[in-house]
Amino acid sequence: MYALLTTYWPHILLVLSIVMGGVAAIHATMSKRDVRSAVGWVGVILLSPILGAVIYAVAGINRMRRQSIIARGTMRNERLRGERVSQPVSQEDYETAFGPHFGALKTLGDRVAGPLRDGNLVTVLASGDETYDALCTAIDTAERSVILETYIFDRDRVGLRIAERLAAAVQRGVEVRVLIDAVGARYSVPSIVPTLRDRAIPVADFNGQVIAGLRLPYANLRTHRKIAVIDGRIGFMGGMNIRAAFSGPGAALDTHFRVTGPIVGDLLAVAADDWHFDTGELLEGDAWRATTEPVEDTSMMARVVVSGPDANLETNHKVMMGAISVAERSVRIMSPYFLPDGILLGAIATAALRGVAVEVVVPAKNNLGIVARAMTAQFGETIRSGVRIFKAGAVFNHSKLMIVDDKWAYIGSSNMDSRSLRLNFEIDMEVHDRAFVRDLHARFDEALEGASEVTQETLRGRPFPIRLLDRIFWLASPYL
Repeated sequence: MYALLTTYWPHILLVLSIVMGGVAAIHATMSKRDVRSAVGWVGVILLSPILGAVIYAVAGINRMRRQSIIARGTMRNERLRGERVSQPVSQEDYETAFGPHFGALKTLGDRVAGPLRDGNLVTVLASGDETYDALCTAIDTAERSVILETYIFDRDRVGLRIAERLAAAVQRGVEVRVLIDAVGARYSVPSIVPTLRDRAIPVADFNGQVIAGLRLPYANLRTHRKIAVIDGRIGFMGGMNIRAAFSGPGAALDTHFRVTGPIVGDLLAVAADDWHFDTGELLEGDAWRATTEPVEDTSMMARVVVSGPDANLETNHKVMMGAISVAERSVRIMSPYFLPDGILLGAIATAALRGVAVEVVVPAKNNLGIVARAMTAQFGETIRSGVRIFKAGAVFNHSKLMIVDDKWAYIGSSNMDSRSLRLNFEIDMEVHDRAFVRDLHARFDEALEGASEVTQETLRGRPFPIRLLDRIFWLASPYL
């Protein structure tokens, strides 16, 4: 065998190059939705067929085939939501409340994301400490079940605090499931996963445990969702990971939400689907049944928007585009990583050009310097269209918020970048409620106090090498 390899290794290498490069190039050509992406990957593969094919297998395949699992889950999800599944809001009732212009946005959401439900209560949790306190209180009251899905769950004082609450729930006989992204679980060393297992808490790391702790060829596809559902009646969702960086004096900021009402059943169904996909376990029975009764004294309409590299590809992108297109007076965006693709950036610019007041708030201090530079590289073009961009805050703000006029808000885990819009599994929520939107407007106004506006003069005034470096990082923005 050794003699054969040493004699014919050039021929073997040629065959491997043709087979691996050919398969990878054909797959990229047939599966990529964007021509620039397809051309880029085919170019990389042709330049180095074997290495390019390996890189493409790890980072280039950006869609999981989960349709069969999702199809099997449809009836099960209805059972999870309870015997009385909340009826969706009718088009007539919606247009009576918000007008026919916004009725087009409801129609879009119905078609791409799922039902809009009435009778919910979504409460803003304005800091890490407020979020972790509310989550711990809810876990302490759990009687039947707790499911928690998150991107990062650090083994620090905050993570250990929540782990102890989950362990206590298990001791009381509560059914507990914890799903952590395989990459996010490794943000702290040692990982929290062995600690949870030592406390008899059922835990899985999403898309992990195959090669080097990752499942190839989907190693680049992560769950970025943050969901917690307690007894099928209290839900939590938003942008907050579980880590001490968001707790205590001088902590980083984020915005999370406590949810009650029929929409909790939709959150539970998403988390249960993800658990089933990763572990094969179906969460059935009374412990996992949701309470779907509307909350008294509220008519808040909300819709869960599920996005990911599967049957829900780019759902968040479609909803954001639809909302920007119906804006009449204002669009306000808060994002730590503001790197929308050309289509979304064009919609934002077009809204500003037709007279809509568009404001974008990004952190003055970013935790990812490379992303901050890539963002800065595209600010000039965005500002030229009339969009106002502000750098705000003495500490890093991880919030992801979007408001259109005084009627509609988009909250959740999605950043406005290619990773969230195409590669990550995300969970967001549309909230159609004027009082809730007023609360978010106040949060925006607070963030703008002391913020500095980005101008063409300040951008042009930076040294050329810095501007060039920003543009180089901007070239990599689809992969950041």
